[in-house]
Amino acid sequence: MSKEKKSGEVSFLLGDTNGDEVEEGTSPEDDPQSGPLEDHHEERHDSVPSMISASSSREDSSQEPKLKSNIHSMSGASNLDSRGRRMSYHPKDFSVATPEEFVKRFGGKSVINKVLIANNGIAAVKCMRSVRRWAYEMFRNERAIRFVVMVTPEDLKANAEYIRLADQYVPVQGGTNNNNYANVELILDIAKRTQVQAVWAGWGHASENPKLPELLHKNGIIFIGPPEGAMWALGDKIASSIVAQTAGVPTMPWSGSGLTLKYNKEDNKPLSVPSDLYRKGCVEDVDEGLKSANKIGFPVMIKASEGGGGKGIRKAENADDFPNLFRQVQAEVPGSPIFIMKLATHARHLEVQILADNYGNAISLFGRDCSIQRRHQKIIEEAPASVATSVVFDKMEQAAVTLAKMVCYVSAGTVEYLYNEETETFHFLELNPRLQVEHPCTEMVADINLPAAQLQIAMGLPLYRLKDIRQLYDVDTWGDTPIDFSNPSMHPRPRGHVIAARITSENPDEGFKPSSGTVQELNFRSSKNVWGYFSVAATGGLHEYADSQFGHCFSWGEDREDARENLVVALKELSIRGDFRTTVEYLIKLFETEEYQNNKITTGWLDKLISENVQAEKPDVMLGVISGALHIGDYQIQDCFQTFQASLERGQILPANSLKNHVDVEFISEGIKYNVKVVKTGPNNYFICMNGSILEVEAHRLSDGGLLISFDGASYTTYMKDQVSSYRITIGNKTCVLHKENDPTKLRSPSAGKLLNYMIDDGGHVFAGDVYAEIEVMKMVMELRVTENGCVHYVKRPGAVLDGGSVVAHLDLDDPSRVQQAQSFTGTLPQPQAPPTHGEKLHQLFQSTRAELENILAGYSLPEPYFRPKLQESIERLMKCLRDPALPLLELQVYNYICAAFKSFLISALSQSNINFY
Repeated sequence: MSKEKKSGEVSFLLGDTNGDEVEEGTSPEDDPQSGPLEDHHEERHDSVPSMISASSSREDSSQEPKLKSNIHSMSGASNLDSRGRRMSYHPKDFSVATPEEFVKRFGGKSVINKVLIANNGIAAVKCMRSVRRWAYEMFRNERAIRFVVMVTPEDLKANAEYIRLADQYVPVQGGTNNNNYANVELILDIAKRTQVQAVWAGWGHASENPKLPELLHKNGIIFIGPPEGAMWALGDKIASSIVAQTAGVPTMPWSGSGLTLKYNKEDNKPLSVPSDLYRKGCVEDVDEGLKSANKIGFPVMIKASEGGGGKGIRKAENADDFPNLFRQVQAEVPGSPIFIMKLATHARHLEVQILADNYGNAISLFGRDCSIQRRHQKIIEEAPASVATSVVFDKMEQAAVTLAKMVCYVSAGTVEYLYNEETETFHFLELNPRLQVEHPCTEMVADINLPAAQLQIAMGLPLYRLKDIRQLYDVDTWGDTPIDFSNPSMHPRPRGHVIAARITSENPDEGFKPSSGTVQELNFRSSKNVWGYFSVAATGGLHEYADSQFGHCFSWGEDREDARENLVVALKELSIRGDFRTTVEYLIKLFETEEYQNNKITTGWLDKLISENVQAEKPDVMLGVISGALHIGDYQIQDCFQTFQASLERGQILPANSLKNHVDVEFISEGIKYNVKVVKTGPNNYFICMNGSILEVEAHRLSDGGLLISFDGASYTTYMKDQVSSYRITIGNKTCVLHKENDPTKLRSPSAGKLLNYMIDDGGHVFAGDVYAEIEVMKMVMELRVTENGCVHYVKRPGAVLDGGSVVAHLDLDDPSRVQQAQSFTGTLPQPQAPPTHGEKLHQLFQSTRAELENILAGYSLPEPYFRPKLQESIERLMKCLRDPALPLLELQVYNYICAAFKSFLISALSQSNINFY
């Protein structure tokens, strides 16, 4: 996206602030890029596309004006010399071995060689990997910068990946983040005890709390981020809106519309918002909020100024829903000021990445489009923001830089806008005074290592001394000449297109409800165009206090469609098995919709799909039924055998009928009840009966608990997760859920969490669809609803810790006869159409029939009325084979073939031992 920038004053057209509105999404928290040179899990390959390669391997920074030439390739092959080394057009003619030498050579002020990461999860992983990549390139020692991390008991138990990557860890109290990662006094204490020079807070937790940089600076410790004054002025949603209005940047109608500051551009003093003016933009209680909402006009957004990541934000469609939604915002972000904003519809969520130093320099690093959100939290991001025209987006970038300079902003930040494509107008939404989760999108199109840039700025380097910035502006890579960022000789342009997908532990079939649990398998196959990183590994997991996002995948392409195709293929190959559902299948569905491919989406698009119950592609219904029946049946049969065997080992003999090879399986799928009889007819053979139809299937139990099923000329790798009220069946990369019961009288918690409060008094009456309680799940407040009319009787009290599937209350139905019962399936099992896989030759029939009879003698018999006909058929087939005079000849041929093969092998083995066989 080319932009012709002009120096001088920027003027903004306020336009119609009551125009089309958009559902804004308070952005969550965070980001990824390539990481350090150290052993990585298979799913975390750092071979980031060489577009990232540029970000991850700065040695190719030497290329000729990259933005002008075509010598850059995603594979990097065109940049290699005859010996396979990268060709360098700007050779590094010096060496620095330590941060001390680096700071001295590049005009910095502060040496940083030890950093405390006041965060966990993917934020901590990304920071360490990116900085270590930069450290190796600069110092040839990836451990030149040492990292200290905070560790809770829950993170230790979950085997969190960031703990393995750290140089040192400090145990801290567990529980909610106010006990650990958001506790600024604790962070300061640990920083002093471990003698670090700087603290990196990442995103979420304490990253937007001005008290953290304030306390650190008072104690002589560097905060890798903006100073407290700038964080307060722009990081707070209310204050930043007032600053934006002062700068003439258009804003949506809100409870503080029209509030401005006295600002003199010539003063060069950071702008601050007085507390009395700040309070005018807030609403103190429900009544004041409702008054403001009526003045603005419904629908409105109720927002906590200290919220983020989908927390502390609710959409109110009318005055009746407002009080309860207001209280939910208060509960999610306790103590935070609250304001009301007009809901924007039919808009896009666009943002500008900014980077500023300590010397008044600030630049924009292109933009991102984060319009696809659920619960006002981003799930898909891309860069650049191609939906906006270059003229309009140029104004958005200049506005972002202006805001940063007004408050003397330092380090990385993001200015978010709501953009109306029809009118080509934009409105300021908020500024995040931190790194965003999605920052690798910018890294890949701009070839900049943002965590490393943050570190260098914290060391006191001016922007124009950063290698990545000099390459971006096409000036001497290792030079020290200042760059006129307001009117550069060459305007940077983004290269290619990047699409990112957040991997979260949420169930799309239940409104993206988050859940925690362990991970059995995580296998991500990176390629030259796609990479990803995760905060968990196999045998690890997510605890109830963690963020639901545990991974991020990025795809680069020459254009948007190329990037989309690359990412879809990668997601279809991504394998994650654990206690929780993930969004992977749903993401694939979204990427393949016509609206996404045509880039016709808004911030309300995904919520609309969710309300319409649009679900990810599921496996064939009967394939799901067969797979589920085999998993459930095999598990129960194995359990019978193990119980019988255990009793024998204890000297006890159970009744013979307790040891059986057949079970009746019952479950509900899509409102239909299936009754299936599963019989184990051999070590790897099964006989399935339903409604008078039968089906023989071959299935092998895998070492990781899966079943490899062979049916009708195809094979399927399947897995089952036994949940409290259902079975989750995964077939390839598709999932279906088989329910155990349809009992509306048991009101269960869908996920592990904490019961916050009752919405209906104990014994109170509810109607179908009413909310009866609220629970907190992984930092989010979730509503629990009833499906039938009746009276609620609670068995758990507010504050109780809940497991997934815990019964919260019982429902006494008004009329049990009106409960919709699942209809029984009356159809039959599908019959194989493909030819049999076993051989039809005489000796092959003999061997397979003999195996069937041996299995029967071993106890794998069919129940009546199937046993006798099957036995008779097998015996007759066996006798027919035995009577055929060709059988011995065929058997002998097979025997001779085996002998010849063995002789050849033996001669080869002996000849290698220098032994004369003859």
